[in-house]
This record gives sequence, C-alpha cells and structure tokens, in this order.
Amino acid sequence: MGKYMIFSGTANPELSEEIARYLDVPLSKAQINRFSDGEINIQISESVRGKDVFIIQPTSAPANDNLMELLIMTDALKRSSAKSITAIVPYYGYARQDRKAAPRVPITAKLVANMMETAGISRLVTVDLHASQIQGFFDIPVDNLYGAILFLDYIKSKNFKNPIIASPDIGGVARARYFAQKLNLDMVIVDKRREKANHSEVMNVIGEVRGKDVILIDDMIDTAGTMTHGAQALKDLGANSVMACCTHPVLSGPAFDRIENGALDELVVANTIPMSKSSHKIKMLSTASMLGEVIRRVSRNESVNSLFETN
Repeated sequence: MGKYMIFSGTANPELSEEIARYLDVPLSKAQINRFSDGEINIQISESVRGKDVFIIQPTSAPANDNLMELLIMTDALKRSSAKSITAIVPYYGYARQDRKAAPRVPITAKLVANMMETAGISRLVTVDLHASQIQGFFDIPVDNLYGAILFLDYIKSKNFKNPIIASPDIGGVARARYFAQKLNLDMVIVDKRREKANHSEVMNVIGEVRGKDVILIDDMIDTAGTMTHGAQALKDLGANSVMACCTHPVLSGPAFDRIENGALDELVVANTIPMSKSSHKIKMLSTASMLGEVIRRVSRNESVNSLFETN
C-alpha cells in the first residue's frame, strides 16, 4: 500500500470506491456509527501511525452531518498519529456565504475553513469552489481543481454545428470565459436580477444567440431556477439548443421538475455529489480519475497544477 491510506466517509462512498479502484489501493477501514441521539461515533480500525492519510468526504446535504463526520474522522486520525491528513472534499459546503453581503450575516465559508484546520486537516483538495478567494480563508495548502477538465472533451464530442458559451450570470463570466478560450468559442452573458436566495429573474441576454447551440457554464445547480430561466430566455431569442455544464448537482427543492419540464435540452454534471434521483436529461461524468491522480501526485510530492495545463 505504500505510505498513504485512503478513508471514506458516508457522503459519497461510490466515488470513494471508484477512486480506490483507479489507484489500485484498498479503502482503509473505519467504523462509522451513530449514537441513539444522532451523535457521530467513529473508530479507525487499522494503524495509521506515520502514514499520509486521505479522507474522501464531500460536505453536501445533509451538510451538517457530513461536515461533522469529516471533522470527527480527522480528529480520530490525528489522535492515532497520522503523519498528515488531506481532506478530499469534492463539494465544499457553505461556500456560498463567502462575504458579508448584508449587515449582521455570517461568513460561513471562513467558519468551515477554521473548523477544518482546528480539527487537524493539513491539506484540502476540492473541485470548483464557488468563489476562488475561499482558498485565502485557509492557512494550509488548498488545491482547487478545475471541473472544466471533465467537460471539455464531452462538449467537443457533441459536434455542435454552431456552438457558443454562455454565463448564466455576471458572477460566472470568468468561468465561462475560461471555457470559451479553451474551446475557441464566442461567449454571451445572461444578465439577471436575484430577488432573494434560490430565486432568480432573467432580465436580458448580452450577445447574439439566434441559430446557436448554447452551452451554459456554472459551478453548481441548486434549485435550477437560474439555469431553466436562462435556457428559456436563450430559446426565446432563437437559440437552437441549450445545454448546461455544472460541476456540483446540488439539485434541491423543485430542481428535478424544473429540469424535466424546462427548456434545458441536457444537463451535464460531475459526481462530486451523489444524486437522489435520475433524469433522462442529466448526464453524470466521473471525477474519480482526476481526484485519484491528484492523490497520487500529492503522495509523491509531484505537481498538481500540471494536471490541468492543457493546450
């Protein structure tokens, strides 16, 4: 097995197993149970003394349970004399509250960062943080992987006749521009006004989409309001088709109904979060090889960034 070991929480065991198969390394054993009142009880079942340890655990819904499970497992490993503890958190929960956007509100992305460091995590690997500046909330190394590496080949395989990249809002322009540059495509922007959390109203589309195959790019899709309203606005302006690529399929509340009955032709997501339902419109791509390769490189002290240096 070498000097590193991989543990899995209960948030996304299928992804953990895929990563272990990619690395040809068995998942190490830990007993994860609940007391009758719901408290989490963890016991590491094998020696980790002097080992570099990786924990695979997205902090997706139920976010509080999954986050506490990660912290408690980290504490157990630290007290068992693990040499280092790297948290593989494909989806970083509470990332949307990353600044004081109004008076008397918390910055939960920073609070979670503090908790992870205090528990004993020595390195964080995550995918498509909601805001890149969250890396600055940590005083440990943070690898924020680009989900784009998963979607670029898939977009090319579609062989669209007249493709164009779109950002579903002003805040996603940088992410959409990255895709546009990699694929050598033009870009448009859906300008919307958000009245309150999880509600959006499309106002305008900046750019020409008539006769185009539009590819909407975002980091996550939650209630699917932004994407479905944006898709409808694009089709109203003459788009041939609208496909969306979103790394994290949060898909809460009315999301599945909106996707099934809305104007989106296809939604492509990554398996950073396990989906509770399926849909003929949703295509899921695996992050296992990407995360597995990052684990291999971190364990060998090799460059992680070079993995994403594509022409």
